Amino acid sequence: MSAPMALDSSAARAEPLLEVADLSIFFTTPAGEVCAARDLSFTLRAGEIVGLVGESGSGKTVTGMALLGLLPPHSSRVAGRASLAGRELIAGGRARLSKIRGNDISMIFQDPLAALDPVFTVEKQIVETIRAHQKFSRSEARRRAVALLDDVGIPHASERIKDYPHQLSGGMRQRVMAAIALACGPKLLIADEPTTALDVTIQAQILDLLRSLSAEHDMAVLLISHDLGVVAEACSRVMTMYAGEIVEQCSVDDALDKPLHPYTSGLMQAIPRAADGRQKLISIPGRVPALDQMPPGCHFGPRCAHAQARCAEEHPALRAPVPSRQVRCVRAEELHLPGAAEAISGVAVTGSADR
Repeated sequence: MSAPMALDSSAARAEPLLEVADLSIFFTTPAGEVCAARDLSFTLRAGEIVGLVGESGSGKTVTGMALLGLLPPHSSRVAGRASLAGRELIAGGRARLSKIRGNDISMIFQDPLAALDPVFTVEKQIVETIRAHQKFSRSEARRRAVALLDDVGIPHASERIKDYPHQLSGGMRQRVMAAIALACGPKLLIADEPTTALDVTIQAQILDLLRSLSAEHDMAVLLISHDLGVVAEACSRVMTMYAGEIVEQCSVDDALDKPLHPYTSGLMQAIPRAADGRQKLISIPGRVPALDQMPPGCHFGPRCAHAQARCAEEHPALRAPVPSRQVRCVRAEELHLPGAAEAISGVAVTGSADR
């Protein structure tokens, strides 16, 4: 696994491109309103790739959809603030957001076969995206579309642009999604599980593509994934999300060397690793709770090997026990949790020792 790309010093000193403060997302159900994400606060800078990691049901995708204004208005409600280069994304209204979406902020969706329209060619879908946001003639937009397909690594782009989505492999469809997302030169790209269902070779190519595009265009990337291995490959910072909350936020190196939250450590232990074939795969017991069945106290408590009585009584706040790190755990200073090196050596999360 190669080391994540270092941030450019000018990007590191710049003001945040994306600022999210106290973002909460609610859905209306027959049983009443439930909270899918609560009090999310984070920033991204230009040229930075940040990972948002957690199991399915943690709230990662709805967070990305909320930032783009793609949640159904009749059954969802978004509170809090989010701004991109000083322009409001939440409070600005859906009409204003529709002008920002596609131009300044784009998204690569998790399932490209479902996201791409099966009855239109690749050319039609990219060209219409370009012309919807920029003043290009159809011939100019087609030349731009071919150049985009070439940029994302599709061979013989002038010929493959005539294909329908079903005629392309999974990796090619994901590259087409990337081309559409990049068509108008966004400042921020949200990549939702861009390597899901791809083999390791294509996965590495997609991650290389995201890194190179981010560096070339000084584009911020929010990489949503359930796989800490993918995040470690591409990102400089990582936010671990569980049950609609950010439970840890730090640099990728810190998360790999010394995770402070048992959930981050558990995800690390669950990464499959090369072994002799007889080593038992490690998993986190239980599952993410349903939105209307959140346990009292720490939401991760029922699944945590380190939970104590106070964990079921006290809901932990996100705090900074050490500089440049945030964690939502009342025992963060007491625990010694296994990181990547211990995961490779086979130390299980349930065997982590308290100090």
